[in-house]
Amino acid sequence: MSFSVSWHTLLDEAEELPSDATLITPLSHKRFRITDTQEYRVIIEHQESGDSHPLQREQFETLYRRIQERNGRFELDRIPADAEPYAAVLTLHPRFEIDEKAGVIIETEEPSATHVIDDEESTTEDRVEPDLGVYSDTLLLIDSLERHDLTNLTELDTDALVNLYTLLSDVQRGANDLRKDIADTLLDRVHHDQPVHAQYGSVQRTSRRSKSLKDDTEVLAALEDAGIDRDRVLGVDPDKVDDALDVTDLHEQDVYDIDERAYVRKADVNEDVKETRLQGLKDRLAATESEEADVLRSEIEDLENRIDELTSFRTGSEVQ
Repeated sequence: MSFSVSWHTLLDEAEELPSDATLITPLSHKRFRITDTQEYRVIIEHQESGDSHPLQREQFETLYRRIQERNGRFELDRIPADAEPYAAVLTLHPRFEIDEKAGVIIETEEPSATHVIDDEESTTEDRVEPDLGVYSDTLLLIDSLERHDLTNLTELDTDALVNLYTLLSDVQRGANDLRKDIADTLLDRVHHDQPVHAQYGSVQRTSRRSKSLKDDTEVLAALEDAGIDRDRVLGVDPDKVDDALDVTDLHEQDVYDIDERAYVRKADVNEDVKETRLQGLKDRLAATESEEADVLRSEIEDLENRIDELTSFRTGSEVQ
């Protein structure tokens, strides 16, 4: 196949990408987007720096020739660091793919399923379960959500409702703690009036103003100096009212409007049962030797991917 044909196929594939699709360089794993395709070049924009520069047709042809000269396999470490985007873009072509484990870019005889390099694909085998309580609680919650029909909660038995409520409470607490830690880290990276956008949303620095009164004597003195009668700002102190109720025959309803509402709160968590169930979910895949193994692996992988979406913060949109 001539390079001219391959080049126009590559341009066609690049033009089909969504405008927010992110490509990843094979060694340094830097992210970039294709912003324009032209007859003799491809324009890219690096996500981290925002810098744009063209990838020239002749450089693609050089890489193409090198791959063919080495029997369809070219070592990635032979590619200069600033030329890594060429390898990533070339894999948009249906007959080129990157094998990061072997450290090569390959020309295939049949169309390849891997057109766009994604860092999830390169790290699937190296996935390590995060040491976060919210991860385990989320896995258990997803399992419970998938085992129950929540379209009509009144049809669920009490045990199922208690389990769901407990897991939701645990996930909420863990997510809030993690959310605060992430927010504290982001605070140094986000500036006023400069939103930072990512795949699932954006964040912006803001501030919240709070105030508390100074000492009563200081406040009253300042107001009196300004010509404000102290009687205009003096009110009923709830703490002093409560103290008065303790030494009188008055009842709360005599001085308070009371609105009493019932609610449910989590009273206890059975961590042992949660751990047993969680380990059971992990052991199902390892212990399965039947024909259903592939289906089960797919289900667990889908669960992990969905958990990752809930608990991770990523920049950019990724295409598989």
